[in-house]
Amino acid sequence: MQKCTVVKILLIFSLVFTTGNLFAKESEKKEGEGGLKTEIKEFIDHHLQDSHDFTLFSDKEANKHYGFPLPVILWDNGLKLFSSSKFHHGETVAEVDGNYYKLYHSKIYKTDASGTINYDEDHHATNTKPLDFSITKNVVSILLIGLLMFFMFSRLAKSYKKNNGIPTGVGRFLEPLVLFVRDEIAIPNIGEKNYKRYMSFLLTVFFFIWLLNLLGMTPLAVNVTGNIAVTFALALITFLITNLTANKNYWGHIFWMPGVPTFMKVVLAPIELLGVFIKPFSLMIRLYANMTAGHVVIMSIIGMMFLFKSWIGSPLSFGLSFALSILELLVAALQAYIFTMLSALYFGMATEEAHH
Repeated sequence: MQKCTVVKILLIFSLVFTTGNLFAKESEKKEGEGGLKTEIKEFIDHHLQDSHDFTLFSDKEANKHYGFPLPVILWDNGLKLFSSSKFHHGETVAEVDGNYYKLYHSKIYKTDASGTINYDEDHHATNTKPLDFSITKNVVSILLIGLLMFFMFSRLAKSYKKNNGIPTGVGRFLEPLVLFVRDEIAIPNIGEKNYKRYMSFLLTVFFFIWLLNLLGMTPLAVNVTGNIAVTFALALITFLITNLTANKNYWGHIFWMPGVPTFMKVVLAPIELLGVFIKPFSLMIRLYANMTAGHVVIMSIIGMMFLFKSWIGSPLSFGLSFALSILELLVAALQAYIFTMLSALYFGMATEEAHH
C-alpha cells in the first residue's frame, strides 16, 4: 500500500515536472518567434525607408555593415556638411561645429551630446529637425538611372547618325520601346498633331519609372518608386504640363461645359475642377501603393521561410516568393506603362480641339 502511494507521488511529480518543461519550451519558442517576427518587420520597414548611407549587406552578429557613406547636407543656422559615417548607422551622435545630431528612424534630429530624443504622448519625436538636403540612397539611385538613360539615348542618337537611321548595339533594344511609346501611347491619346510636344517627357517618365522599378528588384534594397515624395514629384510634373499647355476648350469644358443647361453647368463646374487635382493624385497613389505593396508582400513571404523552419513551409514560401518576384517584373513594366499612358491621356484631353 505504501509502495503504491510512493509510486503515485513519483508519477504526479514527474508529470508536473514534464508538463512544466513543455510549457517552458513552448513559451521560449513563442518568445523566439515573436522576436523573429519583430526583426523581420523592422527589416521590411528599413527596406522601405530611405537612408543616409548605401549599405550593400550587413553582418548582424559581428555588427558590421558593408557599403559606403553618403554626404549629409543640413541647414541649421548655416550650412552643415559632413559624412553619414559619423552616425555609424544611427548608433552614434554626430558632432558638427558644436551641434549634435542623431539619426533616428531615417530622420536627423538635433540633440545633445548623449543623443537624447524627447517624445510626446503619442511617442513621436519632438526634437528639432534641421532642413535636410542630404544625398540619400534614393537620390543616388535617381542620379544613377539618370546617367544610365543619358548614356543609352545618346548612344541611340549616335547610332542613328552613323548608320543612316539604323540603330546598332543597345539602340536595337531601345528602338522598339521608343516606337511603342510613340505609336501605342502618344499618338492614340494625344493625336498626330500635338504628340511631338510631349514625346520627350513621355519617353523620360516611361524609362525612368521602369528602370527604377527594376532596380528595386535587385538585392540593393532600393525603393525609389515606393517613396511617395518621388511619385508626388512625377505626378506634379504631369499636372503642371497638362494645365500649362491646355487650350481654351479644355478650360471651357471645366468651368462652363457646352451643351449643358445652365443649372447643371453651375453644379458640374466644381466637380470638374476637383477632377483636375484628383487625376494627378491618382497617379501619385497608384504608383506608390503598387510598388510598396509588391515589396512588402515579397519580403514578408521570404521572412516566412525563417518562421516556418520546416521541410514543407520553407520550400513553399521560397516557391511563392520566386513566382511573385517574376510577377513583380511584369508589374514594374506595367506601372511604367500605366503612368505614361494616363499622362498622355491627360495631355490629349488638354489639347483636344472643339467638336461641332
